[in-house]
Amino acid sequence: MTRSKEDPVPTAPHVEGDEDIGEIRNIVGFHIRLAHGAVYRHFTETFSELGLTQKQVSVLWLVEDHPDVAQTDVAQRMRMDRATTMAIVNRLEARGYLVRGKSPTDARKQTLNLTPSGRETLVTAKEAIVEHERWLKSRFTDREVEMLIEMLTRIHE
Repeated sequence: MTRSKEDPVPTAPHVEGDEDIGEIRNIVGFHIRLAHGAVYRHFTETFSELGLTQKQVSVLWLVEDHPDVAQTDVAQRMRMDRATTMAIVNRLEARGYLVRGKSPTDARKQTLNLTPSGRETLVTAKEAIVEHERWLKSRFTDREVEMLIEMLTRIHE
């Protein structure tokens, strides 16, 4: 949708403290960055005892959901480059959470599976995620959560 020159740019609602940022308060990307920062800080606080990052938790969860998943498939599904995925898998393997195996169908691929320790850690991580999601979703109605997910998906898909 394009805006004609006659259409005024909508102004974001006033938030306490916005006086100092001027027109940037109307920049969607600015608010996405601020929201990401707030969510990331809360996630980090929630997961401080586990010592896991968001990406590490996501990889563990994906591997649990897809036993014998290829490392390259994890990269693709997580929308990460292969080098980043390999670094995450290396860290999780070093901590004893993942094991690599050979793909029975493609010798070029490595499969990933959780170890018993990885499963235990993921159970704890999922409990922390419930707490984190409760904090995040408490700002919205159920319908708004659905809409937010749908709108954010438009950006990243």
